[in-house]
Amino acid sequence: MRKHHKFKLRLHRVEGKPRLHSSLGSPSWSVRLRRALNGGRLNPRPRRAARQPQKAASGPRFRPRRSVAKRVLPAGEPSPSRPVVRLRVVGVTVAALFSLMFVRLWYLQVLDSSSYTQTVASNAVRDVKISPPRGLILARRGQILVGNAVSEDVTLSRAAAEQHPGVVGRLAALLQMTPAQVQAQLNNPQFSIYRPVPIMQNAPLADILYIREHSSEFPGVSAQGQTHRVYPEGDTAAHVLGYVGQINAAELKNLKGQGYQLGDQIGQSGLEMSYQRWLQGQPGVQQLEVNAQGQVVGSLGETPPTPGDDIVLNMDLGLQKELDKALAAEIAKLHTQGEPAPSGAAVVMDPNNGHVLAMASYPTYNPSLWVGGISYSAYAALTSPSSHYPLINRAIDGLYTPGSTFKLATATAALQTGIITPNTPYTDTGRFTIPQPCYGKCSFHNAGYEALGTITLPMAIAASDDVFFYNLGYQFWIHRAQYGQSAIQDVANQYGFGELTGIDLPGEVQGRVDSPLIRKQLHALYPKAYPNDTWYAGDNLEMAFGQGGTVLTPIELATAYSTFANGGTRYAPQMVGAIVSPNGKVVKRISPVVTGHVNLPPSIRNPILKGFEMETTNPLGTGYYSFLGFPFSKFPIAGKTGTASVKGKVPVGLYAGFAPANNPKYVAVAVIDQGGYGDTSAALVVRKVWDYLMVHPTPPMVLKLPAGQASSGSSLPGSSATGRATTTRATTTRATTTSGAQVPRSSTAPTRKARVQGAGG
Repeated sequence: MRKHHKFKLRLHRVEGKPRLHSSLGSPSWSVRLRRALNGGRLNPRPRRAARQPQKAASGPRFRPRRSVAKRVLPAGEPSPSRPVVRLRVVGVTVAALFSLMFVRLWYLQVLDSSSYTQTVASNAVRDVKISPPRGLILARRGQILVGNAVSEDVTLSRAAAEQHPGVVGRLAALLQMTPAQVQAQLNNPQFSIYRPVPIMQNAPLADILYIREHSSEFPGVSAQGQTHRVYPEGDTAAHVLGYVGQINAAELKNLKGQGYQLGDQIGQSGLEMSYQRWLQGQPGVQQLEVNAQGQVVGSLGETPPTPGDDIVLNMDLGLQKELDKALAAEIAKLHTQGEPAPSGAAVVMDPNNGHVLAMASYPTYNPSLWVGGISYSAYAALTSPSSHYPLINRAIDGLYTPGSTFKLATATAALQTGIITPNTPYTDTGRFTIPQPCYGKCSFHNAGYEALGTITLPMAIAASDDVFFYNLGYQFWIHRAQYGQSAIQDVANQYGFGELTGIDLPGEVQGRVDSPLIRKQLHALYPKAYPNDTWYAGDNLEMAFGQGGTVLTPIELATAYSTFANGGTRYAPQMVGAIVSPNGKVVKRISPVVTGHVNLPPSIRNPILKGFEMETTNPLGTGYYSFLGFPFSKFPIAGKTGTASVKGKVPVGLYAGFAPANNPKYVAVAVIDQGGYGDTSAALVVRKVWDYLMVHPTPPMVLKLPAGQASSGSSLPGSSATGRATTTRATTTRATTTSGAQVPRSSTAPTRKARVQGAGG
C-alpha cells in the first residue's frame, strides 16, 4: 500500500499570481504532483545533453591568454554609482571659491581702496623734474666768476611733430639746421616725453619773432626762457672754475640714489665738479595730467626748485688776472726768442692757512664752449697735440723735475742730522768726483762750470751751488748706515714732496721723490727709460739737488715753501673759503687743514732763510738780476730758482719764493716747461706777482652779500655791463643742447703720457 505524505501548502504570489510553494524545499509539491499523475512524463523538460570533453589537438600546450577587454574591465559586478556624494563635493568646492572671491573683493574695495585709488591717479599724473639754477662761484670780494643767465630757447613738441611732419623741415630751414639735426633732438631720450624738446639754445631774436608772427606755420614750436652758465671774466681761472656738461651713464651709476637723471647738468671739471653737491640745488616737480595716450592735457601744480648754494673762493680776482697775464706773456716772449716753452703753471698761496689766492695754467680755454654742449670741432681743437692740451690744469696735474728748488729738503735734512752746521765750510772747485771704487756716473760739475771757492750753506743756497749739494748727497750716501738710506727723502716727504696735497680740486696727481725703491719700480715699468734698477752713489748725488727720477707738481712746490715760510706747519691748499646759501646765510666756513709738520727751529730755519734772502739781494744770487731794482726795503722777498735738465729738451725753468721775507703772507711758485734757466723765465713771472701785491694786498673775504644780491635776481658786484652775469633764480628747466653733436665726458681727458712733463715722466 502506497504511503501518503502529509505536506503543508503556502500561498505565494509570483508575477502578480498566487503560487503554491512547499515548505519542505525543492522539489516543490507541484512538481511531485505532476510526476505522480503522469508517471513523471507530464510535459517533461528536455534533458540537456551532457557535454563531451573535446580531445585536445596534438601539439604544444599553451596557457590561454586573457583578452584586452578582460584585462582592462574589472572583474565582477560594477559598484553602484553615488551621484549624491559627488554633487555635495562639487557644491562645497564652488561655495568655497565664491567665498574667497567675495573676501578678495571686500579687501580690494574696502581695506585697500586708498592705495588703488592712488595708483589709478598716478596713471593719469606725471611728475616732471624741474632743474634748479646752479649756485654762483664768487671771488673773495663777491665778484661773479661763474653765474647764470636766461636765454630764449626754441622748443618743439614731439606730439606736434608727429601730427605735422612738415614742421620739422620748416623749423630746420629757419634755424639754419638740417632736418636730421632737428629729428635727432626729438629722438634724444635725455629730454622728458612730457615737455617740449629744446632745439636751439639762445636762438636769435629775429627767429623767435618770426616764429611768433607765423605761429600757424610752426605748430608745437615755442620759445621758452632757460637758464645757463655764464663766465663774465672769460677764460680767467678757467681750470679752477671748470665747466658743466650732461651726465653720462657711468656718472649716473656712480651717483645712483642721489636724484640725478639723464639729461641733468653736472660739474665735469674744476670747482664745478668738486663742489657739485652744493652747487646743484634741489630740483622742483611739475605735475602734469595726461590721457590714456600719454598726451599732456593739463597741469595740476608745481613745486619750485631750490637754487644751489654759492661758493666763495679764497681767490683774489685782481691777483688772478695778473697771474694769468704774467704767465701767458712770459711764455709768449720765450716763443718769440726761439725757445719752445709750450706750457706752464703758477700758484700763489697764503702760507699761514693754505688759502690759494690765485692759480694759473697755460695754455687755457674758455669754459663757455661747454654751454649748450661743445661741438666736435671745438673739442678737437682743445685736444689736438698742437694745442698742447689746454684742458690740463698743470698746477695740479703737471709733473716737472724740480731742479734746485728741491735743495730746500736737502739743506733741511743736512742741518737736522748734523752732517753739517750753518758755518761748515766747503771748497767748491767747480767739480765733484766720487772716490773710487765708483759705479755709474762718478763726476759732476756746476751747471755753468763756475767755481765759487770756500762757501757755507747760506751762500750755497743763494748761488745754487751744485757741487756743495753733490757733497751733501755723497755724505748721506757714505753715512747711510747711521742716518738711513732715505734721510733726504723722508724730510722731502714731510714738506709734501711726492705727496698729494689734498687740494679741493679734482684731478691732482702725485709727484715722486727718487729713491732705491722708486728706481726699481721705474725700471719695471719703463725698462728702456730706466735701464738700471740699482741705486748708486751718483744717484744719491743727483737726487740731492733735484734731478734724477724726482718729479713734482707746482702745487707741491707751493705747499713745501709755504711750510718753510710759516715755520714748519704744512696746510692743505684750499680754493674755497665758504659756502653761502642763496639768501646770504653762511652754510659752511672752510677751516684750514693741517696735514703735516717739519721740525724747523731757528737754528735750522734761519740759515736756510738767509740763503733764500741772499738769492735776490746778493750779486752771486741766481735771482739777483731777475729782481734788480726791486724795492726790498718796502717789500722784502726771498726765494729760490730752479733749472731742471731734461734729456733732449730745453731745461724746465722754476721759481719758488715768499714775501715779505721777515713775515711771510704770500708764497708764489712758477714753472715754465722748456723755459730755460729759472732766473730768466719763471722768476720774472713771480716778480710781477710781487709788484702787484706790493701795491694791492689781498683784501679780506666778503661773506655777507650786500642787500638785493641774494635770490632777488639782480647782478652781483663785478658783473659786466652786458648783463651776461645777471643772476636769475629761475624755476624753468634749462636747455643744454646745441646744433653740434655732444661729446661724451669719458673722452675729454688727455692720455697720461701727454700729461707728464719733465724728466722721468
